[in-house]
Amino acid sequence: MRLLIATDAWHPQVNGVVRSIERMTEAGAGLGIETVLLTPADFASLPMPGYAEIRLSLVTKGRVLARWDRLAPTHVHIATEGPIGHAVRGACLRLGQPFTTSYHTRFPEYLAARAPVPEAWSYAWLRRFHAAGSGTMVSTPSLERELAGRGFTGLMRWTRGVDTDLFRPRDDSAFPGLPRPIFLSVGRLAVEKNLSAFLDLDLPGSKVVVGDGPDRARLQAMAPDAHFLGALTGEALARAYAGADAFVFPSLTDTFGIVLLEALASGVPVAAFPVTGPLDVIGETGAGALDTDLRAAALAALNVPRVRCRQEALRYTWAESANQFFDNIVLAHAVGPMHARRRVATGGRIDEGDAAPPDLTGREEAEGKRFA
Repeated sequence: MRLLIATDAWHPQVNGVVRSIERMTEAGAGLGIETVLLTPADFASLPMPGYAEIRLSLVTKGRVLARWDRLAPTHVHIATEGPIGHAVRGACLRLGQPFTTSYHTRFPEYLAARAPVPEAWSYAWLRRFHAAGSGTMVSTPSLERELAGRGFTGLMRWTRGVDTDLFRPRDDSAFPGLPRPIFLSVGRLAVEKNLSAFLDLDLPGSKVVVGDGPDRARLQAMAPDAHFLGALTGEALARAYAGADAFVFPSLTDTFGIVLLEALASGVPVAAFPVTGPLDVIGETGAGALDTDLRAAALAALNVPRVRCRQEALRYTWAESANQFFDNIVLAHAVGPMHARRRVATGGRIDEGDAAPPDLTGREEAEGKRFA
């Protein structure tokens, strides 16, 4: 297999989309799968207005087609619905090349937070974008149900993982001298992340924010007593997680939240709203507290045993994530777009009510073609 992954999200962005693609590329190499990427680094680009970290590529379907022979993919996955994703989608449709997509980001909600664009219009466009593919990967059961209710079809499950060697409980404190308890939030500092809901809380101890983004100046001005550390990676980020007493996740729009897994792997309980992402990762596991009252959730999280958090995180591995990802790609490629649009699959399994196409008698046959 030579897999082309098209993504508008790439370095220097730090987010779950970039991290997931990196992990799948690494895992693919270990499975004998060759991965090629089309990213903003491959084209001239302009900074997104108000969010310079995000680059909008100056790319067309014709420019993608011009380099198709050099890319020579046997399989295609479109990770984002931006300029690159749109151009590769057009190229695939022109060539009759099956492709999968993934739904990472709630663009309708993000756009509505910045401009007077009705969410219904954005969702209509996204349905059309994804319906052209052979399957759309989603990260959680609740997101799958939500999108199915909005008319999306061909949904396939693709979970996420966490590096439990890097993110682990540690004895040393990353925050010496700060009053306890320490409530930590990690993520992009942008309006859609709802950080104001965390910073507005009346909590004991200290609030620590890790991350950067276009909303940082406003957030720092509204919460001068909070500690803003900027973007951290690697060991510095892992130590920040492990040094917290509770992880507060105020987002109402994330589709998963890899940061939830990183906190749990570090032995830190999660406090969040009962929405997509937290409902799926935390739910009834006892590894955190979900409440429409975020302050109540944050205080309740302090009583969660840290060992329970670590145990829950160990259930999520990047190896299993990669197995789902590549199995979905093989299956969707085998059944083709017209078949995939008539099914809602979970982890690549075809619903019993659907008859298998002539060239596919079940998941086992598709898995046997994984490395073709």
